[in-house]
Formats: sequence, structure tokens, C-alpha cells
Amino acid sequence: MAGEVRERMVESAVILLAKKGVQATSFSEVLEASGAPRGSLYHHFPDGKDELIAAAVDLAGERAVRLLDGLAGLPNDEILDAFLGMWRAVLDRSRFSAGCSVLAVTVAPSSPELLEHASSVFRAWRGRLAELFAAGGMPPDAARRFATSVVAASEGAVVLSRAEQSFEPFDLVAEGLRAQLETTSRSNA
Repeated sequence: MAGEVRERMVESAVILLAKKGVQATSFSEVLEASGAPRGSLYHHFPDGKDELIAAAVDLAGERAVRLLDGLAGLPNDEILDAFLGMWRAVLDRSRFSAGCSVLAVTVAPSSPELLEHASSVFRAWRGRLAELFAAGGMPPDAARRFATSVVAASEGAVVLSRAEQSFEPFDLVAEGLRAQLETTSRSNA
């Protein structure tokens, strides 16, 4: 039961971060969204809001890595499409009201520790994508560069699509990444 309460609070924090950012995500909202009792805040997060935010960043990071792990062995174009599809689904399900909860921590970090925490999640995503692209035949250096481009471009595409309330920027970025993958694949064949 106690673990379930903590999990609900962390899940609620992931969603609130993705929609509102760090500064606008309060303990009160997390409690309301999760249905957790007030006393559970400092029981589960004795170090306060930063501990909750770090747990939410971890959860968001782990979800993306699990998705990537499930793509092992697929062709690089399918890996790219699945990663982009994850972000497109976030935009679609939220009607452009949510983005990346990890990115939210970097926009207005409340501490250097949280910024480093978000950085480690982005490094994990880039690293796992690079491993997958390299396993798909891309040279390791090219795989690292392309993985970094994919993470940076998809994050930016989500931001633009949220701002414009349209898939157009996202789809244009996705098209550009697919073209970059094709060019990289041809030059390394």
C-alpha cells in the first residue's frame, strides 16, 4: 500500500512536470492528482520537492529506456520511428498540453543536482540510441552523433508543436531526421 502511494505520487509528478514544469508543480497538486494523503509527502520524500522531482525524472527516463530496449535488433529506421512515435503520442494524447518532464527540469531547475539528474537521463537516452544505431550497422561515431541529433531534435520538435498546437513542426523535424538517417546510412554503406 505505501509503495502504491509513492508510485502514484511519482506518476502524478511526471505528468505535472510534462504539463506545467518544475516551478508550477506543487506538492498540493501532486497530492490532489495522486489522491495521496497529505502526511505521505514527507514520509515518502523526506528531502522535499527535489526528491520527488528526481524520482519523476528517473521514472520518465526509465520508461524511454525500456521502450528503446524493446527495439533491439530492429532496423535503424524503425528505431527512429518508434522513438519519434513515443513523443508524437505524448503530444496527441495530451492535445499538445504535455511535453517531456525531463526537459522541464532543465528549463527551470530548482537545484544543480536536479539539472545533473536530468542530464544523466538524457545521456542514457543518447547512449542507448547510439548502441541501437551502431548495432543496426552505423559506425559508432556516426551513431553517437545521430543519437544526439535525434534526442535534441525530438525535444525541440515537441516544444514547437506545443507552442503552435500543431503536428506540423514535429512532422517536419521527423522528416528531416529520416532524411539524415538515409544519408548517413548511404554514406556508411
